[in-house]
Amino acid sequence: MLRLAFTFACASLLSVTAGIHAAHSAVDIETAATVYQDAAMREQVRASLGSMPAHIRQLFSADTAVQLSASQMNAVTEAAKRGFRIDVFEAPALSALAANLDDGTVKKTGAFLESDLGRRMTAADVATAVLEEATIEKIMSGDIATPSTRERDALFDKLEHASRSTESTVQIFLSMGQAVAIGTAVGAGRDRAAVGESARKSGEAGRLAMEENMRQPLRRYMAYSYRDLSDADLKHLLSFLQSAPGKRYVSAYIASLGAGYDAMGRRCGEHLGESLRELAQAQLDVPTAGPPAIAAPAPLKQ
Repeated sequence: MLRLAFTFACASLLSVTAGIHAAHSAVDIETAATVYQDAAMREQVRASLGSMPAHIRQLFSADTAVQLSASQMNAVTEAAKRGFRIDVFEAPALSALAANLDDGTVKKTGAFLESDLGRRMTAADVATAVLEEATIEKIMSGDIATPSTRERDALFDKLEHASRSTESTVQIFLSMGQAVAIGTAVGAGRDRAAVGESARKSGEAGRLAMEENMRQPLRRYMAYSYRDLSDADLKHLLSFLQSAPGKRYVSAYIASLGAGYDAMGRRCGEHLGESLRELAQAQLDVPTAGPPAIAAPAPLKQ
């Protein structure tokens, strides 16, 4: 699977997914942890965390409605460092993964991930995820590209849809932004419901534009990641993703990432709200900043 929008060129989705699969039995955390490990989710998420403080800072800087002071911007950076951590991510991510899998899906998914193709796919995912962000930006912008054919391009188009990479990336981005906003409100002692609704409306207004903005860069990212996989390999991967177990695995994977990033966003926001409130109390003429408006990331960041 992909690093998604966690370089920020990167929930309601969780509730939808949970509703769809409520009739199926969940698996235990230990079983989910096996899938988590086989898919190398920790390595891929951890690779994205180092850049999160800068991206969260950029998110606040882009909000022209509020001009933050240097002290407030430093608080944004420190809150992101404290919130976006693998130990904050893993507990909710594993719980969501367990809640959205069943024994049959685990068996089929495990067989795929432990196969030769599954191992090569996972290794490719990790290899791209740990690249320098500047290199990832070049891949997504098309400055770094790999040779292709019409058939191969068509396969990546199908893979992008089967993995739901664009829609899920946007959803996780919006959910995380909303979590930061709500956490900031809670930490600052403001009405979380009003702030959350405002953030939701702001995100929904730009959803379609964000999806359009991200789709092609994500395909380029996928094409680069899987550049050493043959067309036959890609067809085999597509076959798995389009199968019933594959579809449920994709849903569980997305739910897991969404829960983990939601938790990190909320933790970041809570720390930030507390810090902003302390700054406002220490210097009464410095207004407490509100959460940022959720806007689309830069055109070529995904």
